[in-house]
Amino acid sequence: MKNHTYAIIVFEGISPFHLSVPCAVFRSDPADSKLPGFEIRVCAAEASPMQTSAGFSMHTPYTLDDLAWAQTVIVPSWRNTSEIPPEPLLDALRKAHQRGARIVGLCLGAFVLAAAGLLDDRPASTHWNWADELARRYPRIRVKSKVLYVDDGDILTSAGSAASIDCCLYLVRTQYGAEVANHIARRMVVPPHRQGGQAQYIEQAVFSAASPDRLSLVMEWVTQHLSTSHTLDSMAERALMSRRTFTRRFRQMTGVPVGQWLLHQRLALAQSLLESSERNIDRIAEEAGFATPVLFRRHFGRAFGITPSAWRRMFCGDKGRG
Repeated sequence: MKNHTYAIIVFEGISPFHLSVPCAVFRSDPADSKLPGFEIRVCAAEASPMQTSAGFSMHTPYTLDDLAWAQTVIVPSWRNTSEIPPEPLLDALRKAHQRGARIVGLCLGAFVLAAAGLLDDRPASTHWNWADELARRYPRIRVKSKVLYVDDGDILTSAGSAASIDCCLYLVRTQYGAEVANHIARRMVVPPHRQGGQAQYIEQAVFSAASPDRLSLVMEWVTQHLSTSHTLDSMAERALMSRRTFTRRFRQMTGVPVGQWLLHQRLALAQSLLESSERNIDRIAEEAGFATPVLFRRHFGRAFGITPSAWRRMFCGDKGRG
């Protein structure tokens, strides 16, 4: 499989964090056999070296001309929502889009895509604090202010800073499958899925191996035995707690009721099996612990607005594409 190529735009005043997100997600490591061979070029939209918002300068040998090399072009943010980006940058993005590159605007990068006219008559997301401004300045955009990201095919946009990680991991999932995306998420110590306004992600508890307590050990055990039936009483008994104490401590630790957390874990396992195996839907329902395939399909549809079969087609991995 040919390496996928990514151009990441940098500019005067860029936040190092915003730049680091796509660089970290799409970082290749020859020593890590589980990672694809990502290829990245950080391309300067303005004269190099450029001063970052953190006070240090940055130099890159690549320019906007190198966007012609990339299959995916990422604008990781923008320095000021009221400032129209320079025309050479906007023109380069239009040309990249016209030749078939996927264009991604992370956080305030949506304002750059909007100024280029690439979001006209499309849904898009940005940081919630500037969503109203984006809608006011570009009324042709259907602004989605309550989602982590919006995938409109050849153009993607994300919400605020942390949602940029979600969006980039989503790109990996669609191009390479769930196993690769989950591996990168573990490397970055971030959840591979997060729950958004459109249920694009399911929040998963992170267990502390450094100082495990009875509750976290029970939660970890449950996630490893999801095909088994679990009740509040059986989990509390395994934790050596009363039902009341277990319920209270569980809510404090996860922020959700036991039943909701357990359903999320079952759905997350089902997602992974749909994406990484060829098991039929009924078998996946059984392994994820759903009483019947019908119940599984019902819960899956409510959570994601899509059938398990359609999810499998969407996230089977783009392993055949360069």
